[in-house]
Amino acid sequence: MTVKRVDEAQLLDLIGDLADLLMDAVADGASVGFLAPLDRTAAEAWWKERAAAVGAGRIAVWVAQEGGRTVGTVGLDFPAKPNSRHRAELVKLMVHRDARRRGLGRRLLTTAEHAAIGAGVSLLHLDTETDSGAERLYEAAGWTRAGVIPDYAASPAGVLRPTTLYYKHV
Repeated sequence: MTVKRVDEAQLLDLIGDLADLLMDAVADGASVGFLAPLDRTAAEAWWKERAAAVGAGRIAVWVAQEGGRTVGTVGLDFPAKPNSRHRAELVKLMVHRDARRRGLGRRLLTTAEHAAIGAGVSLLHLDTETDSGAERLYEAAGWTRAGVIPDYAASPAGVLRPTTLYYKHV
């Protein structure tokens, strides 16, 4: 399995795979910003919208591939404000259901953390659905729970759920 950072052109080349990964995450109940069922057109459009930001360096995206198929991704979203350049948001950590329980989520998380350090970032933050499996991953990786916001986002089923905020000094 390989994990690599992708540029704008590579992201556009992987739109189909990335759309499949996003659709799989939503179908499995992951609260990644979409309601189920997520159709391919919407999933592809979301990734296409990210391409220019990747090209401009505002977002960094890594993909994990196995057997020519994209099975995971993670991103860092860098703030534009001058007083915020020491931090970044960890976004869209997703692992396909077929590739779970093999350490890929942890590998993607570690990749993003190391890249953040290389980019001069000293603080990472993220949000995730409270009581989700992702919380165990973040806590095991040394992230600190900052608090919970009730009714923050709708689950893929449309039910309002609390969201937990985490941060990590890197």
